[in-house]
Amino acid sequence: MVAYVGIVILDTIPVTMVVQSMFAGLESFVLIAVPLFILAANIMNKGDISERLINLAIALIGHIRGGLAQANIVVSMFFGGISGAAQADTAGVGKVLIPSMIRENYSKDTSVAVTAASSTMGIIIPPSIPMVVYGGLTNVSVGQMFMGGIIPGVLMGLGMMAMVGYMSHRHQYPRHKRLQLKEIAIQAVKSIPPLLTPVIILGGIIGGFVTPTEAAILACLYAFILAYFFYRTIKIKDLPGILYDTLMLSSLTLFALATATALGRLISYYNVPVIVSGFFETALPYEWMFLLTVILLFLFIGMFLDTIPAIILFVPIVLPTAMDFGIDPVHFGIIIMMCLAVGLVTPPYGLCLLLASSIAKLPIGRSFIALLPYIGITILVILIISFVPQLFMWVPEIMR
Repeated sequence: MVAYVGIVILDTIPVTMVVQSMFAGLESFVLIAVPLFILAANIMNKGDISERLINLAIALIGHIRGGLAQANIVVSMFFGGISGAAQADTAGVGKVLIPSMIRENYSKDTSVAVTAASSTMGIIIPPSIPMVVYGGLTNVSVGQMFMGGIIPGVLMGLGMMAMVGYMSHRHQYPRHKRLQLKEIAIQAVKSIPPLLTPVIILGGIIGGFVTPTEAAILACLYAFILAYFFYRTIKIKDLPGILYDTLMLSSLTLFALATATALGRLISYYNVPVIVSGFFETALPYEWMFLLTVILLFLFIGMFLDTIPAIILFVPIVLPTAMDFGIDPVHFGIIIMMCLAVGLVTPPYGLCLLLASSIAKLPIGRSFIALLPYIGITILVILIISFVPQLFMWVPEIMR
């Protein structure tokens, strides 16, 4: 609507430019991966594959203090390597673990906070739908973006696990019985097939066998084979519902992307990127000042916009200045992904926060207060990867 009104006011740009810009924003082969990764995640959720990952996580670390909360984080790391979407993680894992944690006398606040915070790793640990959009927009290798998200995602998970460990000893949260090695092996064998999903995706992309879009097709086929033939948890009659849910979510995501592209065209007409770049060059002469400003900017933007529109609208504005400072676009992209991940759990947008709170029937205010320590951990990791890029950039360098 903003783009339409802005272009109508101008006599120099035809109104048809809005529609043309929207279609042009979707004319990218790599963007076909977006609905395909959503489809793969929906098949995994419908096929109850998330429950098998949960059982494996509980078998591995359920015996320590606060084991179910720790397992919540571990399974989000597993699921993040499958779905590529934080919302799918929140819905798939939250509907199982939030009620289970409440039954084991965890507070609703803690149950929601751990679930919502850990699910944000879904857009950091590869594959990642926002990384696909970033790569398509900036012509940066999606494979390098995927590789760049591995260590930051693991650091987020370890930091959250440390916080859960502290909270568990403070509140004396329960622990599960330690399982025998044979029982752990049984759960591991059951979970190996879905855990091979990220191996197939990353291995195919890194090895040069498939593009990100083709990898998304493989993910869908593999998810269907697992759920229909191997686990037998979905039936042919379930497919229309899965496809309908996929189309609904994909249409929202891609429509947001298309309209954001039209608004971006209007912003470019007014030379906003040039003006902002000039401001950055004069007001922020040092790289560290620029990075801190970008972090604050995207933390703020994430509170009001979904990740994909935020990337489409604001990355073209700040990326040229980042390039002038000599910042690697993969490094810059990972910083932006992590900042926008925080926006998924911060009001008023906070989609993962809203989903987790609705599952637990907990007011948003209480949920957000419980989330603050985990948000603090994510921001700490953002600062570390921003100013110590050598910590993780060696991984995407392998692909180069």
